[in-house]
Amino acid sequence: MKSPKNKNLITNNKRPEQKNKIAFCASEIFPFAKTGGLADVAGALPKALAKKGFKIKVLMPLYKNIKPQKMYNGYGISEAEGIDFVFIKDDYYFFRDNLYVTKDGDYPDNLERFNFFSKQILNILKKINFSPDIIHCNDWQTSLVSVYLKTIYNDDRFFKNTRSILTIHNLNYQGIFDKEKFLLLGLPWNYFDVNWLEFYGKINILKGGIIFSDIVNTVSPTYAEKIQIKKYGCGLDGVLRIKKDKLLGILNGIDYDVWNPETDAHIYKKYSAKNIVKNKAANKLKLQEKLGFSVNKDVMLIGMVSRLVEQKGLKLIIKALNYILDKYQLIILGEGECGYKEVLKEKEKEFKNSFNLTIGIDEPLAHKIYAASDVFLIPSKFEPCGLSQMISYKYGTIPLTHHAGGLVDSVEDISKGGGGIVFKNYNVQDLISALDRANKLFADKNHWNRVVNRVINYDFSWGRASDEYINKAYRKFLRVLSEDCCKK
Repeated sequence: MKSPKNKNLITNNKRPEQKNKIAFCASEIFPFAKTGGLADVAGALPKALAKKGFKIKVLMPLYKNIKPQKMYNGYGISEAEGIDFVFIKDDYYFFRDNLYVTKDGDYPDNLERFNFFSKQILNILKKINFSPDIIHCNDWQTSLVSVYLKTIYNDDRFFKNTRSILTIHNLNYQGIFDKEKFLLLGLPWNYFDVNWLEFYGKINILKGGIIFSDIVNTVSPTYAEKIQIKKYGCGLDGVLRIKKDKLLGILNGIDYDVWNPETDAHIYKKYSAKNIVKNKAANKLKLQEKLGFSVNKDVMLIGMVSRLVEQKGLKLIIKALNYILDKYQLIILGEGECGYKEVLKEKEKEFKNSFNLTIGIDEPLAHKIYAASDVFLIPSKFEPCGLSQMISYKYGTIPLTHHAGGLVDSVEDISKGGGGIVFKNYNVQDLISALDRANKLFADKNHWNRVVNRVINYDFSWGRASDEYINKAYRKFLRVLSEDCCKK
């Protein structure tokens, strides 16, 4: 898969202070805090933009176990790869064991926590004298930044030329809270209205972000189209249709500094396209041995690293599990809903020789799974983008996916010259048929190895993806603010 021609829109300014400035804010950023793909994106995109000449400040909460290089009054700073990471401090809100939830559900004060975070983003940007051309927000946790920029800070000259972009990573999570908490936002009551933040009698923070942001984007072109229809719009399809002229779909990338079998310190044996067949097999045999599986390179090993929720296809997997485990080996790593975890734990006891379940987030193990697996399982009911298929390509692991959302944009079936196994109907029989088709291909080693050697060379880098952000989203504002900075 070829990446688009690289178009660097940033000219070489002699005066560094004239660089385009972006404040990138998110509730989780790898490697500091992570529950899912948002952290990976928030860790990689700013780094790619910095390499293209942007001046970047990245802002996130100062969670427990994060140790900034320097501490100031109300925030800390760490510098890495030309980027300042700014950590907003409030021990009452952020010094907790988890980011958003406990075993009993969401923290009851999540509105207060991320309202504070959003307001402090704007306060601290002023404190450090960083007036950005663009504030790039992510998901509901930072949507209020866009709201406040156009309301509370509308007449603040410091942000006179600042525009906001909101990336929706998953429309399912909207930040919905009781009406009684609206006063905490510090907004006039007239904003609690169907045209603004009101949503069926409640507050909807993401809705506010969509309405007030200058540009909204999702993490794949197909998902951007799908969420404008009722079936996939999660109640916001009407708002998104109104915003359609400012709604973009930009496919995510992955960070090859983190996900690369040539340099990966977490895997048993490093490899590249030159020696993938031999050395990838060594990773498989070693992981099989570690898990107590039958050590056999000819048995198809299936990997999955995912949240254990319905969206990710857990219902299908559980219904097909007996069939899968009678024929194949399966390893699953992830955290999620108690019901799914309990069922999977019971199956693990029954199929000790072919099934391993690890609950939680284990970064080293995730790398080992990508390197060792023959097939990577992604049977998502819907998927805004997905990073697993892109990572698996880089490790020469064939993704098996449901034809949904961003998976449509990044996985084409092997029968059509692509690098994946795709099933189109979301049912158990089609999942099983896809697995059996994968196994038939896997048995034909010459064919399988040709596909493996093809996919490891695909380009899903953030260099490609950041070009799209510059061309499709940022450039519209940077041209208004400074013609010189965007000449091709």
